[in-house]
Amino acid sequence: MSLMKRKPTRRVAVIGAGLSLFMRRALETGKELSYYAASQALETCGVRLKDIGAVVMATAPDAFDGVHMKGEWLLDGAGATRKPYLRAYVGGGSGVFSIISGWMMVASGLFDLVLVVAEEKMSSCQPHPQGAFLTIFDQIIERPLGPNLLWIFSLEQHRYMATYGIRNDDIARVSVKNKHNAIAHPAAQVATEITVKDVLASEVVAWPVHRLMVSPVSDGAAAIVLASEKVASRFTDKPVWVQGVGWCLDTSYWGNRDLAYPRYVEKAAKMAYEMAGITEPRKQIHVVEPYDPFAYKELHHLEGLQLADRGKAPEDLAHGRFERTGELPSCPSGGLMGVGNPIAAAGLMKVCELFWQLRGEAGARQVPGAPERGVAQAWGDLMQVGTVAVLGLQ
Repeated sequence: MSLMKRKPTRRVAVIGAGLSLFMRRALETGKELSYYAASQALETCGVRLKDIGAVVMATAPDAFDGVHMKGEWLLDGAGATRKPYLRAYVGGGSGVFSIISGWMMVASGLFDLVLVVAEEKMSSCQPHPQGAFLTIFDQIIERPLGPNLLWIFSLEQHRYMATYGIRNDDIARVSVKNKHNAIAHPAAQVATEITVKDVLASEVVAWPVHRLMVSPVSDGAAAIVLASEKVASRFTDKPVWVQGVGWCLDTSYWGNRDLAYPRYVEKAAKMAYEMAGITEPRKQIHVVEPYDPFAYKELHHLEGLQLADRGKAPEDLAHGRFERTGELPSCPSGGLMGVGNPIAAAGLMKVCELFWQLRGEAGARQVPGAPERGVAQAWGDLMQVGTVAVLGLQ
């Protein structure tokens, strides 16, 4: 029987969260960033490292940290010395896949307390992270074209716009919203007040993608503590429950996919929603943190998450539906466009944001109306991985 058809026998809660500042760092190593986030997560819930049964580490290509076997190298910084240890890696989707991996460890009954850490130090990749991405594509069909993420995403954004009649200023509103939202985030790297005109006046990196539609190269780490139901009550009276998880792997050939619609997100979301008992996501979800490394991807992913009609997310954004004070706040953290984008840590940052939002602890970022359920989503690998987690108070 699939995960979609059965409920886990043990409920799993997020009871603590920690986050480093997102920025380019010349001095701190990935180990130090991992330690900072992990120790903060443990401290916030009063769990001692010796009580942690296992550790999950999410971190993307070894080239980003400039270290071979990066998962093993980060082990002690993440607090996993002499503990069961798992590296979760599906590129940009790793951050949300890490909570899925930790959830499995606790829901299965193997462990009562699991520490999940996600780290990335992209500034270590020389001469630029794009250099690593050049090597990941098929060496016969795709690599001879010299692909990089910027021009692949420009093709996808162009296809999305052409299919639904979307204008570039519709896309630019995502950058405006998220960079504004990030002003209230203490870990933000590129928070600022800008206008649609500013976005469209910035450098064209690969038409129709402008510089201010692209998230920055970032270093950072995030961490959460997962607990079984019987243990969670010992540490907190405000657990945030992992209600559902989902993932999907589409074809690795980006030329074989319908670039106008993220089918991999839809399938992952439906899996998570069914597990969480969600039948009407637009009514039953109160806050969402979709993956937004490029401005158009937030809109793309909101549609895949079944939170907007196909091609209509830009219209909903223009009408204020996704503002922090709107009907469905999207990226109240500021997302990757505002906070920053350390690849694997970015997805777990979104889980941390939901944890704080649902507990009413997001400070100036707090969405109104006491949200009871949220969704975090991340995407990556060869641009075909969808990972989704539903978190709630019940």
